[in-house]
Amino acid sequence: MGEIILDAAAARAKLQAIARQRGKSLAELSRVIGRNPAYLQQYVVRGSPRQLDAADVRTIADYLGIPASALGPLAPADTGAAPPRGYWREVPRIALGASAGPGAIGAEETAYDTIRFSHRWLREMSLDGAALSALRVEGDSMEPTLRSGDEIVVECNKHSGEGIFVVRIGDALHVKTVLAGAPGRVTLVSANQAYPPLELARDEVEIIGRVVWKGGRV
Repeated sequence: MGEIILDAAAARAKLQAIARQRGKSLAELSRVIGRNPAYLQQYVVRGSPRQLDAADVRTIADYLGIPASALGPLAPADTGAAPPRGYWREVPRIALGASAGPGAIGAEETAYDTIRFSHRWLREMSLDGAALSALRVEGDSMEPTLRSGDEIVVECNKHSGEGIFVVRIGDALHVKTVLAGAPGRVTLVSANQAYPPLELARDEVEIIGRVVWKGGRV
């Protein structure tokens, strides 16, 4: 296991000072690591989370153009070994309904909770360091693949390719299988055959991110 800074207040102060020197706000750095804008402000002011993920430290350092060591070993070093027991990444749950039916109007995009995943599992899934958010599916258009009430994790920096994505059309969020269509167009397909495919111009669809995990009650 790598070292951990014992003086957590000093670690938080160091991050805040370097951000100011570089002319970057904590909200901007929070977005860089795929968190809600208040994430690092809460870390600096309230000490929540108690320490930053190693992957988040590396991402912030790369964005600021400094070595990760300049921020200090704020989390266990990523040596390639299995992370220690109890070492987790908290993925924010976004207060939005990702509609899998007719479409739900998105409420304010604010994290209201988190889901924890171990760094070992994220590394095995090639998701360590990815910008992740969790949403709840609403509607039946993706049944049986996704059921209403399922929780999904979205890799928010994946906007291309084919697969199951969360997309926004106007103010409505949908979970659909995205297929390439004619040039400049995309086709959105539901798993539930009661819903016909939608073919839209590419600029009518905002790709939020690719669905990389699902969970739900049995």
